[in-house]
Amino acid sequence: MYVKFIKSIIVAGLAMMLFSCENSITTIQEFARNDTLPVLSAKHIEFERTDSGYLQIILKSPLMYKFEGEDPYLEFPDGFEVTFYNDSGNQVSFLRANYGISYEKRKILRARNDVVVINFEKEEELRTENLVWDQKKKIIYSNTFVKITSPDKVIFGDSMWANESFSKREIIKFKADIEIEEDTLSSE
Repeated sequence: MYVKFIKSIIVAGLAMMLFSCENSITTIQEFARNDTLPVLSAKHIEFERTDSGYLQIILKSPLMYKFEGEDPYLEFPDGFEVTFYNDSGNQVSFLRANYGISYEKRKILRARNDVVVINFEKEEELRTENLVWDQKKKIIYSNTFVKITSPDKVIFGDSMWANESFSKREIIKFKADIEIEEDTLSSE
């Protein structure tokens, strides 16, 4: 009798385990869709874009995922760096962030978390938490607080836009700390 009781408990336990783990087919299909799982993952990437033999951009990232679907994109969950070059092969500007996502069809890159843009020609550095690079329009913009540092001033603003080389820009609601030399002040 004791053996029958043990067998009954084991059969009941197995039956509960078998029927309790149920997922609907739509849940499984939703999880396995092409745009929710990466079709490619790569570590320590370095991508170079050239035009007519001239280097334009170098993109580096410790980790990249590629997703397909109606709106394919690349994700850089551990951050990325992009260096821009002019036709002479000189570095013009630099972009770095701790996270990025690049939509391939729309040609838009969204960077966030400790975003830094450097213009080497003007010796300026932009810092913000969110930045969008529209590659079709060749502009970058931020709708969050920005700080731009140059050798002689610091500019703060609520948002900004600039061309992709960061050589032309507009800052919304800006404030500035400007360094003034002492010999220009009159002393009495």
